[in-house]
Amino acid sequence: MFRDSRTGLLAFPVWLIAAVLMVPACQSPTAASDTPSVDDFLITSVTPDPVNADGATDGKTYRVVRGNNQPDEILAFDWKTTFTVRLTLNDKADDDDYLNFPVDITSATVKVQQASGGILSPPTGSDTEHFDYVISNTSSNRFCCVNASNETTFDVWYDLPSLRKEALITVSLAFKDTDGVAFSKSIDVRVNP
Repeated sequence: MFRDSRTGLLAFPVWLIAAVLMVPACQSPTAASDTPSVDDFLITSVTPDPVNADGATDGKTYRVVRGNNQPDEILAFDWKTTFTVRLTLNDKADDDDYLNFPVDITSATVKVQQASGGILSPPTGSDTEHFDYVISNTSSNRFCCVNASNETTFDVWYDLPSLRKEALITVSLAFKDTDGVAFSKSIDVRVNP
């Protein structure tokens, strides 16, 4: 360290400061993860893409709870759509013994959200989306081996505050292999306006 005769403060030579700034910063190495991304080994598709919705004519209803001692309302859903999700576990699922077969689909849930032009447009105030769904058909809940496929058909009824049929449906799937390794995947399904 040097004393600056003008200010009486300790000062470092400029060349020393520049040299310190040029030394590369130490970073801890990032460990390579042994866990591949779900998108690396699970291939998904939706048919049709995008899907269409028609007026619901089968009498499926939902309940709107009213407060302040007012009776609940039972309303018919405005829209219904049907689509099929196809899943395939490719050969990367077996790389480095990441998954051990069989692999089961342990749950499938659906969420419907109001959208415009494919962009989510959440309702304002106390308005909310109403929806219900069933799995009307599935080839199986089990993948026995690499390149095994599953097709699951969903029937979805919904009613949106916008009164329009355009929506974004999110299908969330959970999986578990025979050793208890769990993973999940969400698939977005666009509904035409």
